Amino acid sequence: MAGIGFALRKLARRDDLLGIVQGYAHSAFITSGPWMFTILALAGINVIGRTIVDDVELTQFRVVVIYNFCFSVVLTGPLVLVATRFLADAIYAKRVEVAPGMLLACLGLANAVSALTAGPFYLLLSGLPAGMALAAIANFVVVAGIWVVSIFLSALKDYVTVTVAFAAGMFAGFVGSALLGAWLGPVGMLWGFTAGLAAIEFALIARVFAEYPYRVARLFDFLAYFRRYWDLALIGLVATLAVWVDKWIMWFAPEREVVTGAMVIYTPYDSAMFMAYLTIVPALTLFTVNIETRFFEHYQAFYRDIQRHATWAQIERNHRLIVTALLESSRNLVILQGAVCALAIFLAPAIVGALGLHFQQIGMFRFGALGALFQVLFLVCTVVLSYFDLRRRNLLAQTVYLVANGLFTLLFSDLGFAWYGYGYFMASLVAFVVAYLMVADALRRLPYFAFVANNPSVR
Repeated sequence: MAGIGFALRKLARRDDLLGIVQGYAHSAFITSGPWMFTILALAGINVIGRTIVDDVELTQFRVVVIYNFCFSVVLTGPLVLVATRFLADAIYAKRVEVAPGMLLACLGLANAVSALTAGPFYLLLSGLPAGMALAAIANFVVVAGIWVVSIFLSALKDYVTVTVAFAAGMFAGFVGSALLGAWLGPVGMLWGFTAGLAAIEFALIARVFAEYPYRVARLFDFLAYFRRYWDLALIGLVATLAVWVDKWIMWFAPEREVVTGAMVIYTPYDSAMFMAYLTIVPALTLFTVNIETRFFEHYQAFYRDIQRHATWAQIERNHRLIVTALLESSRNLVILQGAVCALAIFLAPAIVGALGLHFQQIGMFRFGALGALFQVLFLVCTVVLSYFDLRRRNLLAQTVYLVANGLFTLLFSDLGFAWYGYGYFMASLVAFVVAYLMVADALRRLPYFAFVANNPSVR
């Protein structure tokens, strides 16, 4: 699924500055589009919303969007990861005619899950007015659909369409929220925001059907992969839970806000952490354009030569090339993310002030930037484990992250405001160390895994 990375790398290697800027800008939207869109759009809507609705209604709007993004990604996590594996196998086997049917089936399942979860919550437990509750359900369905369509982003070669879709949808959501909000209040703001998201979703769906112009058939073939790759489905669930568990715990901090009904939030923590997450965009961009593509070339050569009955000397040489590529690429990633993290920490007072946040959030933002540094390194480790199909190790690493994030956040939240965010930082550090040790062991014994541990005929 590294296909688009090669197209972006080719663009970035053009002998001009514009090509480099375009390559990395497109990569930023590919890797971070959905949540980067949310953060930027919410920031803009929060500014103009104060002139349209009162503070209570603006808070309701913001909380609905946050709830929909976090719970939709958790609920669709297992589906997305299993479907991604199915699509990757189909591309490898040159059976891409199954792609349109799989996309429609996944969208149908995601919509069903959305209706069965978001529907009862917003209608019965949220305490929102009926119009706002219906708008919230529609927003949840669209967001879940974007997570599903994102399966195809790495497989598409048309990075321009992907970037334009996110940029146009971001602008449409901003304008729609302003116009409909002035007319219908918070309900209009939510419908306008949802319209922008829907524009992104349907534009990406159209591009997928253009890329795979086949008859819709065999819609539910991918469901067999849930039995075969049950551990992959668990990874999708546990990984998304691990990312959000600290926010959920902090929603019940003593300073939390009860918005309405069962909806609670702790805005200072969420806003500080969301801003801290933006610091990983450069690292994710570098990973997509340079690191993953370089690693994949050596990875592919290693297994291709084995299939061609390579000698042991050739296998050892390919093994060393994989290790060298990962070490050099990881060094570049650490330098880049470390520099961004250091700048974020040193400039935290200025950043917090410029964003209109409270000075008390400086500490949370700094802990968030440190945590993001180790989280992106953890993510790279889990991607490497996924390439080598070490699903049980990956599941263990994600479970460690989930447990550590929950326990450390609970522990440090009891120590008071000054310690908020420290739990996320410590959990990211511990999870990275565990994942790194797993990757180091797997790389050291890569020929053994290739010939024995992951060999179906041996098992």
